[in-house]
Amino acid sequence: MSNMRVRARTRLVVVGVAVGVVGAGLGIRVVADGDVAKYGGVALYTVLVYVLVVLAAPRVRPVVAGAGAFAFSCAVELLQLSGVTEGPAERSAVVRLVLGSTFNAPDLLWYAIGAAVAASAHTWVSGRRAAPGRRPSAPRAAVGGRWRGP
Repeated sequence: MSNMRVRARTRLVVVGVAVGVVGAGLGIRVVADGDVAKYGGVALYTVLVYVLVVLAAPRVRPVVAGAGAFAFSCAVELLQLSGVTEGPAERSAVVRLVLGSTFNAPDLLWYAIGAAVAASAHTWVSGRRAAPGRRPSAPRAAVGGRWRGP
């Protein structure tokens, strides 16, 4: 399969994951309430940011995508301290979902959890895709006395 087709297929899968994450984020508010809905949605927000990072840069390493998604989510949360998001969030449900309206310190923990879960899942999927015939715990074969990299 050509490299271009692989990239197109990868992006299509990532778009599907993004749609699934948005559905999960909206669905959790329907089926749950209280802290489960709130903090589950907060974690999924960062997962969606992570997926968008991977969509923009498909070859990004999971730890870099996770750090970027976490940093972006934290920046949006800290922006709420300025009060800039309050007015627009009152007028638009979409803005409220994307930018939030009020700062909540526990959200920072849930952003970290969302980023860690997304990076872990990405690492697991990448490892399975890169070496389908190799057990996940099996060492890579040495070539010329050196280990082959990923």
